Amino acid sequence: MTALKNWLFRPGVGSTLLLAVVLLAVLPLTLDIFRLNLVGKFLTYAFVAIGLVMVWGYAGVLSLGQGVFFGLGGYAMAMFLKLEASDPESTKIQSTPGIPDFMDWNQLTELPWFWEPFRSLPFTLLAVIAVPTLLAFVLSFAMFKRRVGGVYFAIITQAVALILTVLIIGRQGYTGGVNGITDLRTLAGWDIRTDGAKLVLYYVCVLLLLASIALCAWVQKSKLGTLLLAMRDKEDRVRFSGYDVAMFKVAVFCLGAALAGVGGALFTLQVGFMSPSFVGIVPSIEMVIYAAVGGRMSLVGAVYGALLVNTGKTLFSETFPDLWLFLMAALFIGVTMAFPNGLAGLIDSHVKPWWRRRRGGAAAVAPAIASAAPLAAAADPALPATRAADGAAPAKPAGAWPQAAS
Repeated sequence: MTALKNWLFRPGVGSTLLLAVVLLAVLPLTLDIFRLNLVGKFLTYAFVAIGLVMVWGYAGVLSLGQGVFFGLGGYAMAMFLKLEASDPESTKIQSTPGIPDFMDWNQLTELPWFWEPFRSLPFTLLAVIAVPTLLAFVLSFAMFKRRVGGVYFAIITQAVALILTVLIIGRQGYTGGVNGITDLRTLAGWDIRTDGAKLVLYYVCVLLLLASIALCAWVQKSKLGTLLLAMRDKEDRVRFSGYDVAMFKVAVFCLGAALAGVGGALFTLQVGFMSPSFVGIVPSIEMVIYAAVGGRMSLVGAVYGALLVNTGKTLFSETFPDLWLFLMAALFIGVTMAFPNGLAGLIDSHVKPWWRRRRGGAAAVAPAIASAAPLAAAADPALPATRAADGAAPAKPAGAWPQAAS
């Protein structure tokens, strides 16, 4: 029992279990399927946020282009779903049956070669992780090996997000253009538009998110996590110690990209489309805000940050359609000014000290009661042992104690 209690009070374990209870039990029991699907959409952004905790919080590398990797994972899954929805029977009214509708509209007569592998679900699942990771490796290897970092790296990642957005919009016949890839219906014959499918996809998203948190927590506690913190604070000292700083940064940046790709694929499955509006500069900056609000050093805090910001966006846009952008700005500025370390910093600075004081007070009272019991029993032998052990006030027998002189 003591071992279980100690394990529960280890840093991060209790908060992760609480998050699991909220996501797996509380929300499904209290929300309708529409709102639950909306929460599932918000949780796909949390994959990017926990990746930013590793990249920005632990390694000290600020990336303003995580939407690129989110979009690549989402487009990879959307390509498979679109090909499945574009079978010759469903597209027989087109000029060229068997290809996506937007290709037919743009007068393409055959499927492009790079679309062909996405007819395979195993290849698609591999591409969801491999394509963002490969791009992240090429970009980070080229930059970190030349010791490009700080604000310059952030600007370069932002430029990559802009370039990819322009490329997707400009190649409308191959990517769907500004509308993106829409009308996605089935996954290997399974209709993803039903309420039952949405519930299953929500649980899949939550379980993968918890597994990602466990993976990142393991990395943080490993030697790699220690080196990342050391590089963030004293990069030159780590380099002079003989470590290849650039490759460690490449590794954690690829990890963040892979997590973003998984989030993008789950987003496509739960929402039913993917467009360049989730790839560009604005969504990439919003993803940094999720990590900042939740706490850029806390994996669980990043999840809560993604939920809080997106829930606020939804509620404000529904209630105050003309003012919601200003309210979102006020929320972000207020949280960052009041709690510079995010929601996780608030818990560390206020909630945990209060809990320790409360537990310490209870622990101090218990020995005092226990030590008072033998004294009470010695003072009055007639006192029952059970009452003395409980620390109850002794009952005074008639004439047992002399009255004090007045």
